[in-house]
Amino acid sequence: QVQLVESGGGLVQAGGSLRLSCAASRSTIFSLATMGWYRQAPGKQRELVASISKDGSTNYADSVKGRFAISRDNAKNTVYLQMNSLKPEDTAVYYCNTHPSFLFYWGQGTQVTVSS
Repeated sequence: QVQLVESGGGLVQAGGSLRLSCAASRSTIFSLATMGWYRQAPGKQRELVASISKDGSTNYADSVKGRFAISRDNAKNTVYLQMNSLKPEDTAVYYCNTHPSFLFYWGQGTQVTVSS
């Protein structure tokens, strides 16, 4: 089974930046799949933050447009999320998976905490 390992989270002040990574192990379909970054804040449902198609087309939630950038390296089976101008409301556990269907098992996620 494919394992997803997210990393790069941490504690940052408002206005700061973080770069998240998500590596998929042993996947022959990663390069063919649209990948998404999701986040889940305490007491809230998991939401899609950004997605990137196999060809590199990207889409973003309105709340992160202009601040976040998703990218991928198919040779490394890895998807990235560059997060700039972070806000306290970006605080959440961030996950990656395929989009719109979740083809892989969820990883443990990476915690992002933005202090005001």
